[in-house]
Amino acid sequence: MPRLARVVPEVSLDRAFDYAIPDSLQDQVTLGAKVRIPFGSRQIVGYVVELLEATDVSPRALKSILEVLGPRAFLPAILIELAQWMALYYCAPLTVALMSVLPKAVRHADASFKQRLWVEALTSTLPEETALALKRARSQLTAWVYLQKNGPGWLAELTQASGCGAAAWRGLAERNLIAIAPRTQDRDPYLHAPVAESTPHPLNPEQQAALAVVREEISAAKPRVVLLHGVTGSGKTEVYLQAIAHVLSLGKSALVLVPEIALTPQTVEHFRARFVGQKVGVAVLHSHLSTGERHDQWQHIRAGRARIVIGARSAVFAPLEDLGLIVVDEEHEHSYKQEESPHYHARDVAVMRGHLERVAVLLGSATPSLESHHHAAEGKYRLVELLQRVEDIQMPVIHILDLRTTKKGEPPVLVAPRLVEAIRARLDRHEQSILFLNRRGYSSFLQCPQCGHSEMCPNCSVSLTFHRGADRLRCHLCDFSGPVPPACPQCGHAPYKYSRSGTEKVEDALKSAFPTARIARMDSDNMRGKDAYAKTLGDFADGKIDLLVGTQMIAKGLHFPRVTCVGVINADLALQIPDFRASERVFQLLMQVAGRSGRGQVRGEVFVQTRVPFHPAIQFARHHDYAGFAQQELECRRSLHFPPYERCLLVSARGRSEEKTLFVLEQLTKEIARLDLPETELMDTAPAPIARIEERYRFQVLLRTRRIMAVVPRLRPLFLDRNWPDDIRIVLDVDPVDLL
Repeated sequence: MPRLARVVPEVSLDRAFDYAIPDSLQDQVTLGAKVRIPFGSRQIVGYVVELLEATDVSPRALKSILEVLGPRAFLPAILIELAQWMALYYCAPLTVALMSVLPKAVRHADASFKQRLWVEALTSTLPEETALALKRARSQLTAWVYLQKNGPGWLAELTQASGCGAAAWRGLAERNLIAIAPRTQDRDPYLHAPVAESTPHPLNPEQQAALAVVREEISAAKPRVVLLHGVTGSGKTEVYLQAIAHVLSLGKSALVLVPEIALTPQTVEHFRARFVGQKVGVAVLHSHLSTGERHDQWQHIRAGRARIVIGARSAVFAPLEDLGLIVVDEEHEHSYKQEESPHYHARDVAVMRGHLERVAVLLGSATPSLESHHHAAEGKYRLVELLQRVEDIQMPVIHILDLRTTKKGEPPVLVAPRLVEAIRARLDRHEQSILFLNRRGYSSFLQCPQCGHSEMCPNCSVSLTFHRGADRLRCHLCDFSGPVPPACPQCGHAPYKYSRSGTEKVEDALKSAFPTARIARMDSDNMRGKDAYAKTLGDFADGKIDLLVGTQMIAKGLHFPRVTCVGVINADLALQIPDFRASERVFQLLMQVAGRSGRGQVRGEVFVQTRVPFHPAIQFARHHDYAGFAQQELECRRSLHFPPYERCLLVSARGRSEEKTLFVLEQLTKEIARLDLPETELMDTAPAPIARIEERYRFQVLLRTRRIMAVVPRLRPLFLDRNWPDDIRIVLDVDPVDLL
């Protein structure tokens, strides 16, 4: 039996420490156990990542584990291995990787299930003597009658509903008429949500072929990743559901990742409708859960009470055992990338988890990332395609509205007349419309028409956005907020010129054009409540909203059969970003938002407003031509040595002193150059496209390499074993998705 354990402490160090296992804890210290250990002069918490027979630590220096916390291991062995890979690949401290795997809601010292007092009757009849006594204790009698009529419940709710204080209920307990005892209250966000059970839908030939491939990989000894390229409305979700049903029939569990919190309610509804009636536990993990809900959901998963887990990025670490399938829906989405260390990409971590556990991984998208498309073309992934919508529903017709036709001197068009008429026609037919603009607020640029002065954030090198509802200027990077100046502070001219419209202005314009229409807006400004996403989408699904205006949270994954018109207010926004993925993002966004239209029996229409109507991303999207776009874009990527043909690493420096920050990064760049990394090109150090955020100057340097696994281990010591100046932060982002 191992006498030693290697423990990673909850401190930001990239190493583990060896500890002796006392005889009294021999049966309790297991791989993944949470333990209390002596660390210097302190006692801290750590996690066992390896059991050992020997150590290099001298017997005199070797300390012992003090205590095992919890009745069982917190971390499955496979998640420890996954965290170790993440720490290596993404150049992060092992502790930081482990903390990503184990959510704070579970790690916290006070984390536990919620205990409340539960009341239930011990008898349904009153002895004659007790009945007489209760006539003199009116509140106890009232409480007794209420309990008999309404059944057991939580003491706090019963006191409020019955109007009888806690003393009355305790009096009943003293008479042995009721029991009041602590009980765990399950903080399940969907505990009381209604479930309309669904049955499997008949599959068309394309879906049958796709499901057959997935089932084949589920049963394979070494399953390959399956890339499911299915056009919007082609029935990818039904393939997911039936593949998971097959996994469950094998006694295994399934993990489903979705990119946006906004998609989670509808996805959860689909899965609960299909599986809850079969007594299959469905758990949910995402950042909009309360700490208590996240704790309870995670513990249910760990205990095996949930066999299906649905969630956003961090759900990839769900402690499921007997995993049989991992589904990554909308696999191309950049929101799968973690912004903080470790800078992991949930899709890639899912692929690695599948490799480590020998579990099938299914990546689904109407517009696969060019990296995944390339892997499929090279034979690394197995490609299956759904090129037709289910039930022979036609793809929507996409119209390009050229905004350049505005005559000189006319104000810029916010909603083109043709789009206005299309919306009016839908309102007359009681159909629904969606308008998409990936820009919040009312106006993102205030400029003096006299001298050209613009209102800029004092902390960031971006303009302030005007929010009309709050009558404030706000920065969407640092959250700075300030009043709107009554006149230009430079020349005194008034009023300002408001340009670059946002969703708030679009909403106002629609309310003016359609005063009787029921209009709602979905963006991060007004979707702050815990249930705001689910409520708005539920109202839209129920037909309580005619027009939905929003940012990218409404652009993908949602199924609303009554939507027959989609308008894209400004398709050019992302094309202006200095990033080699700009065209890919615009194409994907247009295809995804277009896919919200015409998912019922009425053919949909999409109206795309643009000033660059002949841009390839727009033209290929107009014709629903993913293959054509991918071929042209990949040829461009190959010539420029960008992914998927070469891998990127982004080194960035942030600091309050512009000169000092640049100097530190330049010195680091010289050290990287001296490593003479194989088949790697080191670009010049330059200011980041957004040169300052939160009063910190930003510089960066890009590396491109053909041998990522040879480069990362050699770079790692430069970033982890360093003491940078206190006011300088250095970040290495492997496989960045954002170069801003």
